Amino acid sequence: MNSDGLPTAPLVGPDKPSLARYVVAALACAGTAAIALPLREHLDVANVVMLFLLTVLLVALRAGRGPAVLSAVLCVLLFDFLFVPPRFSFAVADVQYVITLGVMLAVALITAQLATRLHRQAALAARGEREMRSLYELARALAGAVSVEQVAAIALHFVEQAGGHSAALLLPDAGDALVVTNAGDAKETHVDTRLATLSYRKGELIAVKALDDDAGHAVSYVPLKAPMRVRGVLAVVAPRSGASQDAVGGLLTTFASLVGIAVERLHYVDVANEAQMAMNSERLRTSILSALSHDVRTPLTAIVGLADSLTLRKPPLPDDSRQAAEDIRDQAARLSGMVTNLLDMARLAAGRTQPRKEWQVLEEIAGAALQLLGRALANHRVTIDLPADLPLIEFDAVLIERVFCNLIENAAKYSPDGSTIKVEASVDDGFVHVRVVDEGPGFPAGREEAVFAPFVRGQLESSIAGAGLGLAISRSIVEAHGGTIRAINRPGGGAEVSFTLPLGSPPMIAEEPDHEPWVATRG
Repeated sequence: MNSDGLPTAPLVGPDKPSLARYVVAALACAGTAAIALPLREHLDVANVVMLFLLTVLLVALRAGRGPAVLSAVLCVLLFDFLFVPPRFSFAVADVQYVITLGVMLAVALITAQLATRLHRQAALAARGEREMRSLYELARALAGAVSVEQVAAIALHFVEQAGGHSAALLLPDAGDALVVTNAGDAKETHVDTRLATLSYRKGELIAVKALDDDAGHAVSYVPLKAPMRVRGVLAVVAPRSGASQDAVGGLLTTFASLVGIAVERLHYVDVANEAQMAMNSERLRTSILSALSHDVRTPLTAIVGLADSLTLRKPPLPDDSRQAAEDIRDQAARLSGMVTNLLDMARLAAGRTQPRKEWQVLEEIAGAALQLLGRALANHRVTIDLPADLPLIEFDAVLIERVFCNLIENAAKYSPDGSTIKVEASVDDGFVHVRVVDEGPGFPAGREEAVFAPFVRGQLESSIAGAGLGLAISRSIVEAHGGTIRAINRPGGGAEVSFTLPLGSPPMIAEEPDHEPWVATRG
C-alpha cells in the first residue's frame, strides 16, 4: 500500500540472472576450492565432494538456474584439477574417479535443477500472494468509489504505482464511441483509438508497439469486462524493455475486470437514481393533478348547470345572451371532460383503478358511447358495423365505454365536417379486434406510437382543443383488460386506431333467431 491507501504490486515477472550472478557463482566455486585445498590431507575425497555439492545448492537457491549450472561444471572441473590424481591436471589416472566425477556432475545438475525449481515456486507463490492482496485492496478501494472519475483515478494510480506504467482509461460516450475519461502521464499519441475500439468491440486484449513513438513504447489495450457487457478499455503504456506480456495478460486482465465491475455498478446506480427521480416526479405530478382536478370539478359542474339553465330560461333570453350562455356551457363541458381525463389518468397511473369485468354485449357499449358524445358528433356521420355472431365479451363496461368515447371523439376532432367515422369489429385468434376509422389527415409519420404517451398530441401545434390524454387513458384501460392498442395511417387516407379484447369463454345463452348484421348509423 502507498501513502494514498492504494495497492501496489509489481507487474513484471521474475528477473533474469544478470552477469553479476554468474561472477558470484564462479567466485563461490573458487572460494570452496580455496577452503577445501588446505584440508585435503585431513578430509576424505567424498567429504570434499559434499562441500562442492553444498556450494552448488547454495548458488542455485540464491542465483538461479544459469549460475547453478555454471557452478556445477566449475565445481567438477576444480575437483578434478585440484583433488583427483594426477593433481593440477584434468587427466584421470584411476577409472573410479571418472565415475566419481560423472556422478558428481549429475548430482550437482539435479541439485541445481531441484533447488532452482523450488526457489521459483516459492517466488511465484509469494508473488501470487502479493498480487491477490493487492487486488483485494484494489477491489476495496473501487467499492468505495462514487463516481467514474474516482474509478479512473484509482485505476490509473494503481497501474502507474504497480509497474511504472502509464495508462489511459477509455469509456464509451452516449454514442458508444470511446473517449479518454482520464489519462495519467501517457501521451495521447500512444493511444490508438482504432485499436482501443477493436479491443472494446471484440472484448480481447491487444498488445502492440506504438508506431508513432521513437522510445519503443508498448501499448496494451485491456477490455473492461463486466458481468453484463464490456464497459470500456484500459490502455496501458510502458517501455518495451520493461513490459511483461505475461503480467499484462494475467494481473492486468483481472484488474481490468475489477474496474469494469466498478464502472458497471456506477452505471446501474445512475440508472436507479434516474428511475427513482422519474418516479418521484411522476408521483408528484399525479398528486398535483389529482388535487387540482378534484378542486376544479365541482365549480365546473356548477357552471355547466347554470349555463344550461340560462339557455332554457322562460321567457327566452335575447339571441346574443342565449348564444353566450351556450358557449359558456360548451366550454365548461369541454373543460369538465379534460378534468375527468386528468382524474382518470391520475387513478390509472397510481394503479388504483381495477377493471370490474362482466360479460357484456359490445354493441350496447358502442351505442351508449354515441349517446354520451351527443353534440360532439353533430357534424359527422358515425356508422357502427359489428358482426351478428359477435359473442359476449368480459370487460368493464364503464371503462370500455370511455375508450369508445375517447377514440370516436378524437376521430371527430381531426376529421373534416361531413366526413364519416366507422366503428368496426372482427374476431381473430382468440381476440375481438375493434377499429375506429376516420377520414382525416391521419397521424404525423413516425408518431403513431408516441401519441399514446400522456400529454402528447398528434400535432404539436394545433388549434384543436385537447390535453393529449384520451389515447393514453385508452391504452391504460385496454392493457388492463389484457389487450393491445395501436394507431396506423390507412393507405387510402385517414387514421385508424384499433384495440383488442380477449374473448375468453363466455357463458352459454339461449340461441336467438338469425338476423342480419347490426348496423347503426348516426348523422
